[in-house]
Amino acid sequence: MRSRKLAHPVPEIAPTTPDLTETDERAAELEKRMYTEIAAGIFRPKPSASTIAEAAPAPARLEALDLARGFAICLMILSHGVKGLLTFEQMPAWGLVPVHLITKFSSSLFILVFGMSLAVAFVPHVGTANWPKKRKKLLVRGLVVFFWYKALTILEMSHLFGRDEILSALAYKSFPVYVEILGYYAIALLWIPWVLPLWKRSHAVIRFAIPVALFAMSTLLSAHFDFFGNDILQALLVEHPEHYTWGQLARAPLVFVGLLIGWMAQLAAPGKWPRLLPAGILLGCSIALFTLFLANTRGDLHESFVQIAMNAGKHPPETDFMLFSLGGALLLLGLSVAGGTPAARRLGPVTAIGKSSLQAFVFHIVVIFVFYRFLFDYFHKVEYGFALSLALLTIAMTSVWLKLTKWVKENA
Repeated sequence: MRSRKLAHPVPEIAPTTPDLTETDERAAELEKRMYTEIAAGIFRPKPSASTIAEAAPAPARLEALDLARGFAICLMILSHGVKGLLTFEQMPAWGLVPVHLITKFSSSLFILVFGMSLAVAFVPHVGTANWPKKRKKLLVRGLVVFFWYKALTILEMSHLFGRDEILSALAYKSFPVYVEILGYYAIALLWIPWVLPLWKRSHAVIRFAIPVALFAMSTLLSAHFDFFGNDILQALLVEHPEHYTWGQLARAPLVFVGLLIGWMAQLAAPGKWPRLLPAGILLGCSIALFTLFLANTRGDLHESFVQIAMNAGKHPPETDFMLFSLGGALLLLGLSVAGGTPAARRLGPVTAIGKSSLQAFVFHIVVIFVFYRFLFDYFHKVEYGFALSLALLTIAMTSVWLKLTKWVKENA
């Protein structure tokens, strides 16, 4: 049989084997480009698990922070509500220990939560298009807090001091007492946004070393530097025994410990059992600090408690006071993290105070100094039980006030 010819001849297919010389050249070029990008810092490795966790904070942990911050503010109100009306000498033994004693957890807890909040709500945005907006939010918040710090300074001092003393405090020639934590917070909010990018880019080892280095720097400067004979500058940085202040450098280790806790807590997967791991670590650290405190007292434990309740060693911070204060702060923080969202919702009034901490702080200062001191004239004229009842009532009224203002805002 004769083979039939196709009407349309099949086109000749080009060989699929690539040109080896061209392939080698392209491979060499790609390899060269890769090394160039690595050297220039453009090449980005695959995100690690910690980076992914840092970019997506767990919502439950946010409510735990609100709860912990609420504990701190409630303890401040309890302290100010009683001490704003009475002297230490007017308090009974049980009023000093344990009631007033536990309020010493508040400032350390507040600063730790401040650092954790930065790690959860701001550090993930560093280096992104959203960071300028977040940085601006911190700076504006600092200016708002600074305004309220000065306004409440006038309110606090107007009851017992004249115009010259008030103007002196406004000009940073002296300091108030009850609202001074706002002064620390305002200044910290103005410098911390510029440090967060450096902290985020630092290695884990460096992150752990920063609080230690800051503590050593503060201790050395306080002991060996006279700050050019300016006691106000010393008070603002490392604290001074004649001024009631929280020094920026002296308390900065707590901010960076809070950043560390927030960073490590985000590495845990969401859920009940993984949440208990960081909570357990915090509670373990609390037990360790309390143990060191007991070992360091070397004497009458009750007398040590009384001295701490009366603020001995608070400004500048001394070892016994800080071991006790930080141990209690970690205890409350660990319980808040362990409880998570369920605990935050069950303790709704405390959590609400933590969510609106500045508004709560302003409200309680107004109540104590305008109503209790000025209008009702309770200053040094009431019994301890009555003052304690007023302090507890102020906590309840603060929660109600926050709910009322929230309702008005939503329905106005």
